[in-house]
Amino acid sequence: MSFPVVLSLIVGFVLLVAGAEGFVRGAAKLAAVVGLSPLVIGLTVVSYGTSAPELAVSLQASFHGQAEIALGNVIGSNIFNILMTLGIAAIIVPLTVAQQLIRLDVPIMIGVTVLMLMFAIDGELGQFDGVVLLLGSVVYTAFLVYQSRKEVNVEVQAEYAQEYASPEKRGWQVAIQNLLFLLGGLTILVVGANLLVSGATSVAEAFGVSQLIIGLTIVAIGTSLPELATSLVACYRGERDIAVGNVVGSNIFNILTILGVTATFNGVPVSNAAISFDIPVMLAVAIASLPIFYTGNRISRWEGLLFVSYYLAYTAYLGLDAVGHDKLGLFSNVMLLFVIPLTVITLVTILLRRPNGLTTAKQAKAARQSQPDSKPPRND
Repeated sequence: MSFPVVLSLIVGFVLLVAGAEGFVRGAAKLAAVVGLSPLVIGLTVVSYGTSAPELAVSLQASFHGQAEIALGNVIGSNIFNILMTLGIAAIIVPLTVAQQLIRLDVPIMIGVTVLMLMFAIDGELGQFDGVVLLLGSVVYTAFLVYQSRKEVNVEVQAEYAQEYASPEKRGWQVAIQNLLFLLGGLTILVVGANLLVSGATSVAEAFGVSQLIIGLTIVAIGTSLPELATSLVACYRGERDIAVGNVVGSNIFNILTILGVTATFNGVPVSNAAISFDIPVMLAVAIASLPIFYTGNRISRWEGLLFVSYYLAYTAYLGLDAVGHDKLGLFSNVMLLFVIPLTVITLVTILLRRPNGLTTAKQAKAARQSQPDSKPPRND
């Protein structure tokens, strides 16, 4: 692999992260200036913003005839967001979630993943499928705005207000400044996406692997860095609802909005490998997160470690499959016959030990207060 290809990937990654930061900052502050509540900004504007790299890369790849990169980018990003972003965040600080909306979002995330699989069964996400997904995005955004107005948990409202309320005076000068941030970030995103897609295509050609695998790994990790950064910073500041809500919301937007836009413009062919393995893995990951949210609204350190371990196992499988390694069969059998069943038994045992199901808001609050690292001081 040549130096220009490596440089293209590195610069593309850096520009995607920088562009997403500028885009999210400008969009969030602009929304605050025009009067949107901090909770609405956090649930919609920021989730859309952190998904902007996926959108830029998927559109860029689709328009250049590299649809497998576009598809792999969304699938890989969704898997990375749950297993790695939430996993790493939970290892650092166990996540206790009070926000009622998140428990509604997880079933929605599972539902839209099932819908995507149904649309992909015929081997393509066509324009009609794209329009349906986009309509779903509009409905989901409206649902978020409606539900945010019903949020009565004072701690959750304070958490979002601390992060997204604008202390600035409202006026056209402030609005223009934030608009420039937004447009500048968007421009950098487009340039970064072009470099990343170009570099990723060259990597696929150099190593003789499919563009789908490159999209599932290198590209997906790069476009997921904004979600990872946002969630880790939120954990450091004790804003755990934001850390989890950003991931779940971004995953839903990735399917409904990004695949919706890409399929509407250009259609997205879906390979047999994606239908038979990668999309089912994405669905399994979404389903696996449900009992963890259900058992006490808490993601513990060991659950975070489990998530990270599964992501490493998934990428190891992709690597072995890409090179046709002779140990692939043994690795698959160990995962299917031992590791996965053991995990399922463990999660079911935990679920059965909690006869009361979901914790009440009072219990969730008590759980938060019992943790010594609940609210680290902010340095900004």
